[in-house]
Amino acid sequence: MPRYLVTGCAGFIGSTLVEALLAEGCEVVGVDSFNDYYPRSLKEAAIASARSHPGFTLTEHDLANSLPPEALDGADGIFHLAGRPGVRASWGASFRAYVDDNVLGTQRVVEQASSRGVRLVLASSSSIYGDALAYPTPEDTIPAPVSPYGVTKLAGEQLAAAHGRNAGLDFVALRYFSIYGPRQRPDMAFSRIIAALVEETVFEVYGSGDQSRDFTYVGDAIAATVDAMREAPSGAVYNVGAGSEASLREAVAAVEELSGRTVDVRYGEPAPGDVRRTLADTTKIRRELGWEPRVSLRAGLAAMLDAAGVPARATAGP
Repeated sequence: MPRYLVTGCAGFIGSTLVEALLAEGCEVVGVDSFNDYYPRSLKEAAIASARSHPGFTLTEHDLANSLPPEALDGADGIFHLAGRPGVRASWGASFRAYVDDNVLGTQRVVEQASSRGVRLVLASSSSIYGDALAYPTPEDTIPAPVSPYGVTKLAGEQLAAAHGRNAGLDFVALRYFSIYGPRQRPDMAFSRIIAALVEETVFEVYGSGDQSRDFTYVGDAIAATVDAMREAPSGAVYNVGAGSEASLREAVAAVEELSGRTVDVRYGEPAPGDVRRTLADTTKIRRELGWEPRVSLRAGLAAMLDAAGVPARATAGP
């Protein structure tokens, strides 16, 4: 069976990918720095199941310094999911950490993948589009990020493309759109909505709540990620999104309906760098890889509620 390197293996998407690969019988080498963006205990919990699997090896390492050469021994491919997330935290003095994790770390991985001739699937972000001029937004849209975070994710793509042109790097870039599901980072909207519901605290909204996102279930994103590794042509760039959108107000209403409880919502000022809308044009990934998102927003929110110990009502409907 294949052997893969997964960077950022203890994160939300990374740990879910690791489990999916192990379930297929793959060997997985995981690398994670356990950075301080959110509590280490949550990352340890996310990777706990994989740690007990005989096909998994974990290395704690900061990619901004290097990629451990032994991590690539026998690797058939690299899933590079490591990075520092978050639009709002990327301004000001924190930007240095984003450069280290998203630019320098990616450069180290790209260089090793290129020199060793190993295929690379790179996690990018819809944040590179900024406030796009077209919705749904296709991949040939000119990038115009409106946050330092978006700038660093675009830099990662460009580093891979430069090595592709000059050194023959075999890579695929995936622009994820608002991934959600069980284990979602605690700073993300759906996690905060459900935490407010369970703990009976306030859910603070940055802005009016009318801002909309293309919310994409993590299981669908993992399927797209694995498909990209195995089937995508070299140099391809794909949007990974549900191809539908919902506002935060609509998401709160769905959580309330599914749980039978009320969320205490407070509205505040918009956050710098938050875009008003995202919506993926997924024509390309559907046509070239045959990938289709399968989990509706209601079903995905129900899964998050169940993981939080809140039984969800029937999930029929859009």
